[in-house]
Amino acid sequence: MKKLLYIFLLVIIGTSFEACKPEFESPIGEGTYTSGDADFSKFVAVGNSLTAGYTNGTLYKSGQANSFPSILAKQMSLVGGGEFTQPYLDDDTNDVGGMNFSSNMILPQKLIINASAGGPERINKAIGMEVTNIHPGPYNNMGVPGAKIFHLVAPGYGNISNLALGAANPYFIRMASAPNNTVIQDAAGQSPTFFTLWIGNNDVLAYATSGGVGVDNNATGNLFPSTYGFNDITNINVFASVYSQILDELTANGAKGVVATLPDVASVPFFTTIPYNPIPMTDQATVDAINNAYLTYNGGLQSALSAGLITAAELAKRTINFSLGANALVIKDEYLTDLSILGLPSIRQATDEDLVPLTAKSIIGHPVSGNPNLVYGITSPLDDQWVLTADEIAEVRNATAGFNQAIKDAAAAKDIPVADMADVMEQMKNGIKIDDGSTYTADYFNGTNLDNLTFGLDGVHPNPRGYAIIANEFIDVINMKYKSNLPKVVPANYPTITILPTN
Repeated sequence: MKKLLYIFLLVIIGTSFEACKPEFESPIGEGTYTSGDADFSKFVAVGNSLTAGYTNGTLYKSGQANSFPSILAKQMSLVGGGEFTQPYLDDDTNDVGGMNFSSNMILPQKLIINASAGGPERINKAIGMEVTNIHPGPYNNMGVPGAKIFHLVAPGYGNISNLALGAANPYFIRMASAPNNTVIQDAAGQSPTFFTLWIGNNDVLAYATSGGVGVDNNATGNLFPSTYGFNDITNINVFASVYSQILDELTANGAKGVVATLPDVASVPFFTTIPYNPIPMTDQATVDAINNAYLTYNGGLQSALSAGLITAAELAKRTINFSLGANALVIKDEYLTDLSILGLPSIRQATDEDLVPLTAKSIIGHPVSGNPNLVYGITSPLDDQWVLTADEIAEVRNATAGFNQAIKDAAAAKDIPVADMADVMEQMKNGIKIDDGSTYTADYFNGTNLDNLTFGLDGVHPNPRGYAIIANEFIDVINMKYKSNLPKVVPANYPTITILPTN
């Protein structure tokens, strides 16, 4: 029970990958690049962490340098694109990200692979960035890590006085042009001639990554974002209304641009790395001991069936049985029929319809408070936060589908093209083959093909190579809609994960 399947790398090469000078994927003769119907002289990118260049669990200097908007801006510079500024990170002297507030860490450093220990961990270097080190914008890259859609229109989101109240964002505090300006004010106030808008991921992602510990405001009908908790799902009607408002402001002066859809939660390795059945059993005596521990519970389910409290289908779903080989995790499930009247908990074994967050690796197979008879996921069920159940996945996918429809509707009303990032990130998970024949994957836990990774070590955000693939998708959409001829970049010329011999 101590060793689990599919967890982390044990031995990997002790080097780190450095950025190379980007080259074009399909170079053409000098002077043949064109802007077409677009004007790239003032390019502004609006969004959250995916726009900021966040990767490996934080925003750091070299990561920001390889944000997809920065990559796009370099290509746009070939056809009249102007200067592209990104929020000040020069105080990130160790290139590790994170954030301090009065010397107390509030956001952690980046994740790296420690080859001597195996598996991702936070780099052991000091954080240089301070919330109070404010360098007012506005900047061309208006990606604010952690922002939900309604945060972009919230006054005071950059006011340090609101930080302790949870109503301000440490990244926006450092970059806002004025403490009470909104993100969209700073973006639209620059009078962009061209923009990208990729927002909404956090409006459902926090609920998903927390294992569904939050409120689905589509079920409650709550239309007041000021009452939402951090992990709550944004109401689709709220999303649609705010998205239209943001697009109105970005296009008020005739700017053209591209918007992007949101990926499905199952398209990121945070939810696909740990399977539902990571418990290997090789000893029949151990199997028998675990099954004996559940005899009373399983017997109680039979009584519930006889009393008409549950159906035969739910009996089968809730019955816990271990066997030799790979076994499913035992989890709590609040959507099961409440049998507390019989003293029975709402537990079952996971199925392939459930998703296990990457964070669950820290407890699966470990004893509870040192008690060897209580093992997380085996004899002690995993709490809600460690599993995204099929019912919770349905809530997430319903919201994501609603958000994406709102994005497409708003874009169609403005004749703005849509980059299908839901499809691109699904391909990045499964293995995407690009024009030069290279195949990139998200499978960084099998110890091979470390050069061909698309996601960072947090399992949610792309690495620079992934952002290069995303930039190329934006370029394809721009070229098709605006008859431009921006060259694409070569993802292989961008860095992947950082691997150190020791930490």
